Amino acid sequence: QVQLVESGGGLVQPGGSLTLSCAASGRISSISLMGWYRQAPGKQRALVATITSGGRINYADSVKGRFTISRDNANTTVYLQMSSLEPEDTAVYYCNADGLRITGRLGEYRYWGQGTQVTVSS
Repeated sequence: QVQLVESGGGLVQPGGSLTLSCAASGRISSISLMGWYRQAPGKQRALVATITSGGRINYADSVKGRFTISRDNANTTVYLQMSSLEPEDTAVYYCNADGLRITGRLGEYRYWGQGTQVTVSS
């Protein structure tokens, strides 16, 4: 069984910083793409940032220059460093793993974490 476990959310003042982590566990042989999405109240889930196993990165325009995504050497943990946070960044942040291969099984799979709340408020 594969799990994505997120951590690092919380309450922060405008202009502050937070770092989110997401660790994938289970019988994983590889993950092509990992990333972060967020969903604010009343809005659809939207992409924040993604990173491929080869290190190719994509950011939403709204977070460019403020957020940094990275992966560990094992490519099973993804981080999101968030700085200069704004109230508009308030949302539930979800970790995503796509193109995930499970040892002993055919095919590729997509998994989501349970979500972690980030609130930016004074």
